Amino acid sequence: MIGHSTMTHSKTKDHAAQADSDIAQRLSALGDDGRDLLFRRARTANTFSAEPVADALLEEVWDLAQWPPTSANGNPLRIVFIRSPEAKARLLPCIDEGNRPKVAAAPVTAVLATDTAFFESIPKLLPFKPEMRDLLAGRSDRDHIGEFNATLQIGYFIMAVRAVGLAAGPMAGFDRAGVDAEFLTGTTWRSLLTVNIGHPGPAAWYDRLPRHDPSDIVRFV
Repeated sequence: MIGHSTMTHSKTKDHAAQADSDIAQRLSALGDDGRDLLFRRARTANTFSAEPVADALLEEVWDLAQWPPTSANGNPLRIVFIRSPEAKARLLPCIDEGNRPKVAAAPVTAVLATDTAFFESIPKLLPFKPEMRDLLAGRSDRDHIGEFNATLQIGYFIMAVRAVGLAAGPMAGFDRAGVDAEFLTGTTWRSLLTVNIGHPGPAAWYDRLPRHDPSDIVRFV
């Protein structure tokens, strides 16, 4: 029995080492087309076509966005995809007036939120260190930790929208308390950002705005 256990453990270690090696061999640089799609040519969309967005495509967005890192693998980002006319009618009064036409036209508007009880999932998401649940629960800055990491995930989410061939229009101009009352009542979720999602419409893009020169913002030491 001891010999069998040792052999099984050895095989498991060998399999893990092989998996790590396979991943390392698959790493490669993203080509110019991919870099343009995600970064250089990507813009915030200001108009959207009427073409619908399938649930399966939105599921792809979330599946991509969940993999990049968060502290203690906490994954505090929560999402409400608002797409029905009835739900849009409830959302529009919470949106700043200048942003309402964009929301009305977009096939989907995602409410991106932080879960203030994100630490409750730590035993599932960080199974080798479940005691982190209690450590985080007792921290006075736990809401800040959750919001910071949810904000990281919002960046991943926008990249994921672009990666599946959709346009994203993130907007901070909305009544957070109103959105929370309308869509998040009875949960521990608190809204952070809204993002319009869909296929771009006519004149969707403004001209590319300037960026910093690397010499102004980057240092090598």
